Amino acid sequence: MILFALALVSSCSGDKSTQSGPLPRPNIIYIMADDHANAAISAYGSKLIQTPNIDRIAKEGVLFQNSFVTNSICAPSRAVLLTGKYSHLNGLRDNSDKFDGSQVTFPKLLQQAGYYNSLVGKWHLKTAPTGFDYWNILTGQGEYYNPRMVENGDTSVHTGYTTDIITDIALKSLDNRDKTRPFCLLYHHKAPHRNWMPDAKHMDMFEDDLPPPKTFWDDYSNRSPAAKEADMRVANMYLSQDMKLMPEDFGGVDPGTGGGGTRKGNPIKWWEGSYLRMNQEQKAAWDAHYDKMRQEFREKNPQGKERVEWMYQRYIKDYLRCIASVDDNIGRMLEYLDKNGLTENTLIVYTSGQGFYLGEHGWYDKRFMYEESLRMPLMMRYPAAIKAGQTTDAMTLNLDFAPTFLDIVGANVQENMQGRSLRPILEGHTPDDWRTSMYYQYYEYPHGWHDVKRHYGVRTERYKLIHFYNDIDAWELFDLQKDPKELKNLYDDPAYQDVVTDLKKQLNGLRKDLQVPED
Repeated sequence: MILFALALVSSCSGDKSTQSGPLPRPNIIYIMADDHANAAISAYGSKLIQTPNIDRIAKEGVLFQNSFVTNSICAPSRAVLLTGKYSHLNGLRDNSDKFDGSQVTFPKLLQQAGYYNSLVGKWHLKTAPTGFDYWNILTGQGEYYNPRMVENGDTSVHTGYTTDIITDIALKSLDNRDKTRPFCLLYHHKAPHRNWMPDAKHMDMFEDDLPPPKTFWDDYSNRSPAAKEADMRVANMYLSQDMKLMPEDFGGVDPGTGGGGTRKGNPIKWWEGSYLRMNQEQKAAWDAHYDKMRQEFREKNPQGKERVEWMYQRYIKDYLRCIASVDDNIGRMLEYLDKNGLTENTLIVYTSGQGFYLGEHGWYDKRFMYEESLRMPLMMRYPAAIKAGQTTDAMTLNLDFAPTFLDIVGANVQENMQGRSLRPILEGHTPDDWRTSMYYQYYEYPHGWHDVKRHYGVRTERYKLIHFYNDIDAWELFDLQKDPKELKNLYDDPAYQDVVTDLKKQLNGLRKDLQVPED
């Protein structure tokens, strides 16, 4: 059996051990992108992009094939990470809520165990971070160029591309850490979150058009009304903020609803603000690429399906270009660990806040319990104690991160944490009593974006049962073995009534065990 060092040591440099005997407690680097779909990672078989640096983490560690999020939206996912508790218990159910930083989190428990904690990048929880020795975070969602960042309470503006800047600061924080203590770094990227502004280095990637998903023209038949009524279709994206067109390119009135419409603000002003953040050098590089795209749009003036297909190409290419920058910067982080003798004894994790739609069902964004947004990438590497080249089908949740980190370093896992440590899976064996089903709940309706109905559900290895509620009462059942694209609702199919009965029993049991209140 591969052994983790569980005893707390009196002192530890955090660097690679040169002595025999028990390993020092591992350092932890938790890398989280925002909205990175499995379908855009080559380790998961992507046909869209190559991500060699992200793939390296998987090749040198464990690739999780069935990793899921419990509430597919930005801020709630981060709260689950910190607390190891579902949204209804950690108090942050949707992006309008504020995180209660007074509650117990895994960074606080690591601090108590002697760890030096730092946080760099996207935070998005509306309250100041707690449990960190050093933090430097983007304001709100952050910007792609010349971002405003708050360093331990002091705000400043940085010049450059945000993905690079976050990495620069993260590496500097490692240089400046207390080297007498093991460290935990939360290294959080904004990318590839909307509105997908690539850096100059990657603007010319993907010159050829990319094939849309097979379900791109989904008409939402054989489903409940929830899918059809959601406003997150590529066809409804903003021509300004999302497509990067200027008002003169489309007549001055943006026809897109963008998932929010005019009730959410003015997308033309948003885009003008994003563009004007760039300095002259950045604008020159931007204009050299995007002016050609704007001219093409004006000349062709595509309509109907042709316009939607044109919009998909603009969206998917910019999204992937942002990921290419993330991958490059992860390469910088891995190189730093190699050069500083930190690779062997550092647990490094790559994941995303949630999954994302890359045109599947005609959509972008996340929120639904359907597979593309429910699934999240996950890979872990710890050369001193994890065998390379592993793949696991065990069902894992973002609830599991906090107890995993605490377990691996020998700190106490809180009894009220609802996840389980992944340590035995990392060691190469899945416990016999490991979960075979998972619970999901989404709350942000009607006050949020995209008009995705509130819903909760249960997913097993083969089936998924979803209940849409609030202003609707609709159920969906999918047989993932026969219908992996989730195109046919089987809830009323007589042949599946025993399955429905069993899944409802499991769903009610999970809600009871997880202390889910009626919403």
